Amino acid sequence: MRILVLLFAAFVLHSCGQEQASTEEAIIHSGPEYFGEKIETAGAVSLAQLHEKLAGKDSVNITLQATVESVCQAKGCWMNLVGGDSVNGEIFVKFKDYGFFMPMDIAGQEVVLDGIAYKELTSVDELRHYAEDAGASQEEMDAITEPKEELKFMAHGVKLLAEK
Repeated sequence: MRILVLLFAAFVLHSCGQEQASTEEAIIHSGPEYFGEKIETAGAVSLAQLHEKLAGKDSVNITLQATVESVCQAKGCWMNLVGGDSVNGEIFVKFKDYGFFMPMDIAGQEVVLDGIAYKELTSVDELRHYAEDAGASQEEMDAITEPKEELKFMAHGVKLLAEK
C-alpha cells in the first residue's frame, strides 16, 4: 500500500512539472466581420469627406470608412482611425454603451462604421488614460499636459473588411 501511495505521489509531482501545450491559435481576421449592430456600408465616406460634412456643425450621423491605426490594448474598447493621408489626421472611436469591443490586432485594416461624428475637448486625465491603454511609457503619459480638441466617433456598428 505504501508503494502505491509513493508511486501516486511521484506521478503527481512529475506531472506538475510538465509544460502544457498551448492550444491558442492566432486569430486571422479574413473578414468581413461585424461588431455591434450590423450596418449598411453603402454610402460610406472618407475621413476627408467627413471633415467637409462636419464643417459648421456640432455633430453628424454618418457612415465612415477608414484605416485602423491603433486599438485599445487593454480590451479593445476604443480605436484610432486614419484616412490614408496626414492632412485629415485621425479620429478617435468609442463604441455605443460599451456594447462591443474590437479585436486588438487589427491595426492597418480597413473598417466601415456607422454612428455619430463630433468634436470634443478631451481632458488631460482622459488622454493619459488612453495613452496607458495604448501601452505608452510613464514618461510619455507625463508629457501630456494640455487638453486636446479631438474628432471623435460614437459607433453603434463596425464592419471589419477583409484583409487586402
